[in-house]
Amino acid sequence: MSLTDMDVTAREAEIDAIKQLVATVEHAQNNELPDQFLKLFREDAIWTTGGGKRLFGLDEISEFTHQVLPGGMKDMSITFELEHVLFIRPDVAAVKLRQIYQTPTGPDVGSPLWVLAKEDGEWRLTACQNIGVPDDELETSGDSRPIFGTGK
Repeated sequence: MSLTDMDVTAREAEIDAIKQLVATVEHAQNNELPDQFLKLFREDAIWTTGGGKRLFGLDEISEFTHQVLPGGMKDMSITFELEHVLFIRPDVAAVKLRQIYQTPTGPDVGSPLWVLAKEDGEWRLTACQNIGVPDDELETSGDSRPIFGTGK
């Protein structure tokens, strides 16, 4: 199926499925459930953290996640807002998100880009990167960037 063949109903169904994946990531991170988070990845996925750590393959992503996620959300929460979906092919999508951390010292905003691939009827995290957004319209507390640092 080409992109021009993707009718409105099919596109809406795929976007709904992508929204469900985003909601699952949000739930897994907020509730510190590394295994629920990790089952969303392809085996050969690439993940770059908001701090710039590059992880190649599910084994590296799993090792990192099991180190940082348990306890990593103490006194914090995260929400994701779906900003844009670009279907590169019917089974490959670039997904732009707005990520808002609520922390004891104030909010912080990230701007993840996730490339998803659909395999066996399920969308999978394939190549993902996060970055802080120093000039987001969300008011942060001065120069403090609790998650992404100062941006300098």
